[in-house]
Amino acid sequence: MKILVCISNVPDTTSKINFTEGDTKFDTNGVQFVINPNDEFGLTRAMWFKEKQGATVHVVNVGGATTEPTIRKALAIGADEAIRVNAEPTDGFFVAQQLAEVIKNGAYDLVVAGRESIDYNGGMVPGMIATLLDMNFVNTCTSLEIDGDTVTATREIDGGKEKISTSLPLVIGGQKGLVEESDLRIPNMRGIMMARKKALTVIEPTDATAATTDVSFDKPAAKGAVKLVDADNIDELINLLHNEAKAI
Repeated sequence: MKILVCISNVPDTTSKINFTEGDTKFDTNGVQFVINPNDEFGLTRAMWFKEKQGATVHVVNVGGATTEPTIRKALAIGADEAIRVNAEPTDGFFVAQQLAEVIKNGAYDLVVAGRESIDYNGGMVPGMIATLLDMNFVNTCTSLEIDGDTVTATREIDGGKEKISTSLPLVIGGQKGLVEESDLRIPNMRGIMMARKKALTVIEPTDATAATTDVSFDKPAAKGAVKLVDADNIDELINLLHNEAKAI
């Protein structure tokens, strides 16, 4: 089985976010970038298939040279090879087109992507890939078992979970549940040293046009002042919640 894990290079959630050029560009100065958490769950599950079933695991990222430390981390975790599409991920449809071309040329059986990235939270790329390549698709996937070409998956739905059966080739939009947080892997020194010798192939993007452009960014409104109410003044608390906060 040949697996491709799609990796997004996203800001760490502890980073302070700022914008430049009149709030039209994201300011990367001082920002620590990491593997998108949903992608990391998928990568860890792919490593299980490698160790238990002898699968080959490749990773791919659409981005500039600055994303290579994140890609190398994925290699240090255990991926066999990496591909970087040398283009800025300006739009979900553009990214999906680049990934679809890589998948088509690599003849992958299973494509693992996070259901969404934690920067723009678009949640669109896995489904677009499946549509472009006419592959089976399971989104919000929390469990995945493969026996030959037969796949059993569980996904989150409104009010519960759904267990379904499908077949390879398959695209999944994975999330926590594919593995638990305690199962995520921290690269050790041996893995880091081996990652330096693994292939990281840089390819130029296919001809594709972004469907959207960013006009501007706005930060969330600052939190308002806090009003403290004495514990024994229930009437005042109810009045504030009803008339001012509009919470009741």
